Amino acid sequence: MKTDGENPILLHSDQGFQYTSRLYERLTAKCGIMPSMSRKGNCFDNAAAENFFSHLKSKLIYRVKLKDYEEAKKAIDDYIRYYNNERIQVKLKMAPLEYRSHFEP
Repeated sequence: MKTDGENPILLHSDQGFQYTSRLYERLTAKCGIMPSMSRKGNCFDNAAAENFFSHLKSKLIYRVKLKDYEEAKKAIDDYIRYYNNERIQVKLKMAPLEYRSHFEP
């Protein structure tokens, strides 16, 4: 299983036919990725991932014309860094990683 240190790489999705196919199952296994999807009828399982991707699309993907894979990768990496470290959440009045640090031992 591939990891980013200690955590396995998860790929969140819904239960669309493409994500429940044998081909998808074999491909993710071959790449060392652990699929994660909502249980049938439970939209809250991947709410955090779906919320993030909604922000990513509306704030970056739909606004910027990216030339190639490398430019897209850099733009998405930069956005993830911003999303976790700088973007102030109204309810929390701080960035997500700053908020999480209050609960770490």
